[in-house]
Amino acid sequence: MVRGVIGGEKVAFLESEAVKQVLARKFGLEVQFSKAGSIEMAKEEKTDGDFLWPSSEVALELFKARHPEKKVTAQVIFNTPLVLYSWDIVVKALESHGLIEKRGGAFIVKDFKGLLTMIVDGTKWSDLGVDQLYGKVAIFSTDPNKSNSGYVFAGLVADMLVGDVADEQSVEPVLPVLKTLFARLGYLEASSSDLFENYLRMGVGSKPVVVGYENQLVEFSLQHQDSWASVRDKVAILYPVPTVWSSHPLIALTDGGKRLIEALQDPEVQRLAWEQHGFRTGMIGVKNDPSVVKISGIPESIEKVIPLPSFSVMSRIGETLDAKGTPK
Repeated sequence: MVRGVIGGEKVAFLESEAVKQVLARKFGLEVQFSKAGSIEMAKEEKTDGDFLWPSSEVALELFKARHPEKKVTAQVIFNTPLVLYSWDIVVKALESHGLIEKRGGAFIVKDFKGLLTMIVDGTKWSDLGVDQLYGKVAIFSTDPNKSNSGYVFAGLVADMLVGDVADEQSVEPVLPVLKTLFARLGYLEASSSDLFENYLRMGVGSKPVVVGYENQLVEFSLQHQDSWASVRDKVAILYPVPTVWSSHPLIALTDGGKRLIEALQDPEVQRLAWEQHGFRTGMIGVKNDPSVVKISGIPESIEKVIPLPSFSVMSRIGETLDAKGTPK
């Protein structure tokens, strides 16, 4: 038995009977876990489990900085790109204004900076011809001080506003813009899984565009086939150009955690991670074939990826935003 804390986007993976069986049969492991935002778990002072499994290497570095006395072993288990989720009527409007286009079946946000500029300038949905939506154009994310997807999104936005990978000097002028962008979002969920669930449940009127991970729609389509049939022609996955990778490092705090690292790198587990949950693995010998997941618009490979800012710059961004995205 090993115990730990994980990001919400990996709950269904660890609850999968197929994954449980492989871990038990090959490694004699049973995994118990609780859910927390990646940044939130990295900031915790007390760590008495066997492992932590956040959703970015920035969270790993934050944990190391908070716990210099701990000698940890860490290994990236999965990777998944940061994406945007939206709806058919929004996609049509963004296409008509030259912000996105379809390439090889996938929707690409070709003018991501232009979209961000519209948001900063206070453009209304009605200005884009989407009269069904109220208020200003916005991209809803999770709380960047609790959840990795919001934190990573803030880093990507900083890069886009700077025009390159943001550093200690170039990030300072764009911090007020980041404050404004997040402050307009109001209440922010603490978990990527909660935001994605609300996106699907509350619909386009409440969540026109949200930040998420590519694997979330893949997993939903496989795990909820009846519900998927009712929304598949309305939802859309958008790939920002550039985007960033969200890596999922498992932080082993005990020997049990180290055993779990070994088990999760097993080829059978990695295959299940892609085919049933949409996580890109990157392990040698494990192919991430989009045809297996049977969702149109999933590219075979992710191109044009920009690095996140350094840990010190990401820390500066995090310090600038409080739980509601307003100035500290």
